Amino acid sequence: MRRRVIDSTRSGAKPARGAGLRQAIAALTVALLGAAATGAERVEYDDSVFPLVKGEQRHIRYRDPAALPDVYVPPTPPPPTVRSPLPADAVRPLSLDDAIRMALNNSEVVRQLAGVIAVSSGRTVYDPAITNNTIDQQRAPFDPNVVVNNTFSRIETPVAVRVPLDPLDPLGPGQTIISGVQTQNHNVAAGVSQKNLLGGTSQVLVGNDATRISPGFFALNPQDRYATELSYTQPLLRGAGVLANRVPIVLARIDTDRSFFALRDSLQELVRGVIEAYWQVVFARTDVWAREIQVQQAEEAFKRATARFEQGIADITETAQTRAAYAQFRATSIASRANLLAREAALAGMLGLPPTEPLALQPITPPTSELIPFDWNRVIEVAQIRRPDLIELKLILEADQQRLILARNQRQPSLDLVGLYRWNGLDGTTPEQTRITTQGGESTDWTVGVNFSVPLFMRAERAGVRSVELLIARDRATLEQGVQTTRQILANNFRNLDQFYMQYEAFTISREAAKDNLERQFAVYEHGIDVIFLNVLQAISDWGNSVSLQAQSLTQYNIELANLERQTGTILETHAVFLYEDRFCSLGPLWIDPKRCTLYPRDIAPGPNANIYPAGNEPSEQFFDLNDYPRRLSSPDEPLPYPPPQNIPEALPPVDAEEPPTPATPPLLVLPPSVQADPAAQ
Repeated sequence: MRRRVIDSTRSGAKPARGAGLRQAIAALTVALLGAAATGAERVEYDDSVFPLVKGEQRHIRYRDPAALPDVYVPPTPPPPTVRSPLPADAVRPLSLDDAIRMALNNSEVVRQLAGVIAVSSGRTVYDPAITNNTIDQQRAPFDPNVVVNNTFSRIETPVAVRVPLDPLDPLGPGQTIISGVQTQNHNVAAGVSQKNLLGGTSQVLVGNDATRISPGFFALNPQDRYATELSYTQPLLRGAGVLANRVPIVLARIDTDRSFFALRDSLQELVRGVIEAYWQVVFARTDVWAREIQVQQAEEAFKRATARFEQGIADITETAQTRAAYAQFRATSIASRANLLAREAALAGMLGLPPTEPLALQPITPPTSELIPFDWNRVIEVAQIRRPDLIELKLILEADQQRLILARNQRQPSLDLVGLYRWNGLDGTTPEQTRITTQGGESTDWTVGVNFSVPLFMRAERAGVRSVELLIARDRATLEQGVQTTRQILANNFRNLDQFYMQYEAFTISREAAKDNLERQFAVYEHGIDVIFLNVLQAISDWGNSVSLQAQSLTQYNIELANLERQTGTILETHAVFLYEDRFCSLGPLWIDPKRCTLYPRDIAPGPNANIYPAGNEPSEQFFDLNDYPRRLSSPDEPLPYPPPQNIPEALPPVDAEEPPTPATPPLLVLPPSVQADPAAQ
């Protein structure tokens, strides 16, 4: 059966008013909600405009790391290792002054030394400038604020009215009709308000309200109501006073100071770390030289013992002992060379250089060997003033004092004095089409009053004051403990300076004695005299250790000098490092014209340091006299004669008149190219 479609228009049925609009809204709502419901499972991370109702997040969504922005890393060769070191002539002479200068020049992100790795300190040269912006942010509430409101509206409310059928017979039968009054309105208001440091708020407001009503019969239609208003509100207790209102600004300034001194502290640690890494490289290079000399001496002893065993002069135990000693010294030499590579990488990292630098850093600044005296009381006085951590504790205590001012102000009741004066005006058109207006001063309003409010027990306010007072006591005790800790640290620096210097003097004498002992032990051993090889082995170890410890104690002394400057907070001044403010152009107060910009702080960057260290013309390790090592008493190509009686220690037994056999032995000492001394000096 075919269904008949009835045309409501033709059948006489009239559609309800607004039915089509309601149906369209309903359909759109169903569509949006339906789309959200059906897409909840598959589009959980969709942030587009539609659907308006978003689905739930029912899964953990994460991005592929490959989709994140890349950081360009240029291709480089692998870093040097003990198996594949750099060529012996691939060196870059570097003075300590140049090393500090290079590190400061690459200090956009300040680094610090952590063992043998240069890591970020978390401080950048941009931190003080970033914190400095908070001062303007805290000043912003005291800037004038302009408000302009401009609205157009039309209000038409339908009402049911009972009117007579015959206008001439108002008491006769009537009918109900739907009518209404249309009101058109234009309201504009503009005002300026500003809060001052006293806590008061002043305001100037100008407004106009234009109204037109139709249909109807009114005294003024259209009409304009206008007013000019002056008002001022002044707190008398809570919120009153310059000191209390400027606390946020002062706290922002203190935060800027803390950020600046934190950057300065990290830069001091950067300079100290560069100095430590530099002298550690000097020690490592000296240690490598001493260990390689030990390897060559042990190798010579092993070859000689092997030759003596093959000729039946010595037994297998001597060969086994020399072989074990030779292997042990080789292992120690490998560890020493690995330590040198790690120290060079640490220095390169502190300078901001990549770990694959094609040239090895060769220090050329000789270490100081002079005992430098210091005035204990003067050092304590300077540290109390310039030490960064004490400066931060003082700033924290100063911030607590400001918070106490604010807390005590907030503990008072609210007592506000208010005042207002308004000039009202009205003009419009009469039914006779005559425009009339007031003169501006005919209708005025004024208000004067006092508003008071206070919490009954002021529990929160009193607790806030107590908390700040306790914070001040805690931070004052922390500052006093910081001064005490500083004295202990500086006392330890003083002890270390004397210890390292006296150790350097002692190891210098020990090196001379160990050299003399090793030469005598080798003289006896090479001439075939029956001697215990453990004595020779001990002599080789003593000489190498004395050379290494001599270099270590002197480099530690130089590092401790930098530590003392660091602990007193004067290491930047000692190296004549000054901080400079860089500026950049940004949008200024005249924000209407973006082409006109103002210079603002961008960063606080360190300038170049002065040259205060003597730069030598040879590697720094030459300070330890690398030409001074135990040597053979005779040429390996000549037969070994009997030693003269004066060259034989008295404790040794006399030897027979028979000449010992002469084994074929290679040269005893050949310096590696990386630590060779000047041929002319040899």
